[in-house]
Amino acid sequence: MTTPVVLVTGALTGIGRATALAFAREGARVVISGRRDDEGQKLAAELQTLGAEAEFLRSDVRHEDDVRSLIDKTVARFGRLDAAVNCAGTEGTPGPVTEQTAETYAATFDTNVLGTLLSMKHEMRVMLAQGSGSIVNISSTYGHTGAAGASLYSASKHAVEGLTKSAALEAAPSGVRVNMVAPGPIDTGMLKRFTGTDERKAGLVAKVPLNRVGRPEEIAQTIVFLTSDKASFITGASYLVDGGKTAQ
Repeated sequence: MTTPVVLVTGALTGIGRATALAFAREGARVVISGRRDDEGQKLAAELQTLGAEAEFLRSDVRHEDDVRSLIDKTVARFGRLDAAVNCAGTEGTPGPVTEQTAETYAATFDTNVLGTLLSMKHEMRVMLAQGSGSIVNISSTYGHTGAAGASLYSASKHAVEGLTKSAALEAAPSGVRVNMVAPGPIDTGMLKRFTGTDERKAGLVAKVPLNRVGRPEEIAQTIVFLTSDKASFITGASYLVDGGKTAQ
C-alpha cells in the first residue's frame, strides 16, 4: 500500500500537529481532528501545501457520537483507515491529591481515558474488519513513574497504558497493532502550562540526562515508525521517548 490513510486526533497543537505534518511529508492521506474549526482548516491547508490529501473533521473525543461520526466520515472519504494516532489530551488541574475533586477527576479522565477508549473502539471497529491497521496512543513517562503534583494526569496515563495493552491483545489475532508512545518533557503548550514558570521548567530540564526538553517532531517520528511496516512485529509496547529521564 503506497498511500496510507491516517487519522490524528488532537491534531491542532503540539505532538498532534507535528504528527500530522510528519505523515503529510511521508505522503499519507491525513484526516485531522480537533475542536476548533478555524485552526483545523488552516492546518488542513498547510498539509495540502505539502502535497498531501488532507481534511479537517471537527470532533470532541469525549462524546461517542462525535467519535463514531469521525471514523465513519474518514472511511467514507478515503475508503479505509490504516493508522490512527490518538493525541487528544489534557494536563487537567495540577495539584496534590488533597486538592482534587470529582470535577477535576472527570475533566482529566473524560479526555485522556474515555477519549482514548472511544477512539480505539471505533478505530478498531474498522481495522478489525479490514484485517489490518495500526493505532498509537499517547501515554507519558508519568504513566510509568507517577508524579507529585500531577496525580490525576499521572493516573490517567497509567490507565491509557492498561487500555492500550488490553486492546493490543484483543486485536493481535486480526493483524491490528496497538502501541503507545510515552513522552518525557516535550516543548509544547501543555508543558508551559504545567511548569508555569521558567524556573520550574529549568528544574525539570535538569532532571533530563540529555539536558533539554524534547521536540514534538521527535515524538512524531517515533509515531510514524510505529505505524509503519518497519514495526510490523511490535504491538502492546510503550516506547519511552524522554531523553533518558526514566533510565535514572
